[in-house]
Amino acid sequence: MASKIEQSSPSVEIHNRQANGPVVILCEHASHHIPEPYHDLGLNPAHRCSHAAWDPGARAVAVKLSEMLHAPLVASRISRLVYDCNRPPEAASAMPQRVEIIDVPGNHKLTAAQRSARVEAFYRPFCDAVTSVLVEREAHDIPTVLITIHSFTPNFHGRVRAVEIGILHDADQRMADAMLAHSQLLPHRRIQRNVPYGPEDGVTHSLKLHGIDNGLANVMIEIRNDLLATREGEDTLARELSQLILPALVTLGFEPSPREGKPDA
Repeated sequence: MASKIEQSSPSVEIHNRQANGPVVILCEHASHHIPEPYHDLGLNPAHRCSHAAWDPGARAVAVKLSEMLHAPLVASRISRLVYDCNRPPEAASAMPQRVEIIDVPGNHKLTAAQRSARVEAFYRPFCDAVTSVLVEREAHDIPTVLITIHSFTPNFHGRVRAVEIGILHDADQRMADAMLAHSQLLPHRRIQRNVPYGPEDGVTHSLKLHGIDNGLANVMIEIRNDLLATREGEDTLARELSQLILPALVTLGFEPSPREGKPDA
């Protein structure tokens, strides 16, 4: 059954808001959309849909996991080059001037007012949407584990990345440990901790803000995007990730199957 989609603002979508399984999913880099007033940020056309602008395949996997796990999903509808919702407003990488070899002219020489306008238009609505979902679940006493879904390029600055699935964490490693403890369930996959990124790369902002600060177990999942090039690949990785997530939930004492019914209105 397809998930129910709610557009909480022009820049944020929420799937399965009333779902009451024990997971909430975030997808901060779900879209490569650049609103018209930003004039494609002056990007070379070949770069507008590249991995620099979004995480290819991540939204599709997140939506499938939302359905499989009976989990709410909050996803950004804006390119991370306009605003990266996994970065705090003060970070230069929130509105990057350059990503690898890709120049982003529309992010050069932004004034404080221009940066603030993007924060209010894109970052605040995303954070508000996440908070509203978490507050509703807390009010209905629904236990929650926070999971963020990302994808990464198989080649970075000319270096081939062998890892296929990265299990990332910051100070709270409970969910990451539990998933890695079941990695033998996917013997054909190369799975590693805090690879290809880790906390030192500034990628755990959402985990800290929405997970750790709220006392929620949390994990960030990175998938090499060549594995997500087809619908079959997206289906396969969503199914395989569920094979790691479900037993990990049990390890942490969560009931992985959704409870009957919905929260009271």
